Amino acid sequence: MFKLFSIGLKSHSSKPDRGDIKLIFGLGNPGEKYASTYHNVGQIYIDHIAKGNFEKYRNFEFSRGENFIFAKSLTFMNDSGGAVREALRYFNLRPENLLVVHDDSDIALGEYKISFDQGSAGHNGVQSVIDHLKTQRFFRLKIGVRENQRDKAGEFVLKPISKVELPLLKETFSRVKIF
Repeated sequence: MFKLFSIGLKSHSSKPDRGDIKLIFGLGNPGEKYASTYHNVGQIYIDHIAKGNFEKYRNFEFSRGENFIFAKSLTFMNDSGGAVREALRYFNLRPENLLVVHDDSDIALGEYKISFDQGSAGHNGVQSVIDHLKTQRFFRLKIGVRENQRDKAGEFVLKPISKVELPLLKETFSRVKIF
């Protein structure tokens, strides 16, 4: 009987390491009308951590950091997948190199979660990314936005972030540890 052994190559079925992340992509809606809404938390996070100017390329804009490329969609949330796919192609990256940042109404305001290889859980922007990439094998940074669990997500995600909650979100951003 022969013994199989690994020579350091990662199999497609194994979970990539967070160190494989090269592109951090914030989801949201374009325009001033949506700039400060809960649904734009992904883009607000990118603005918070990215240093430097953003360059526009078709359906996304990006800034190159020391260790990461930061990007934001120029399309509406429900069409985010095309922009994400375009960015991966532009930078010659794979889905395993991607961290998608988005709002999550199932997580309490002030909390966050990093996950890999999960479904959209009803988030239309994430579903668009899954549909366009034809995989869910990418990392996600889910930032909690719901203060009151009685509110339905559709009733508040397009409302402006309150002046009381914005500092809490920014404090949450500073606590995020990708590695």
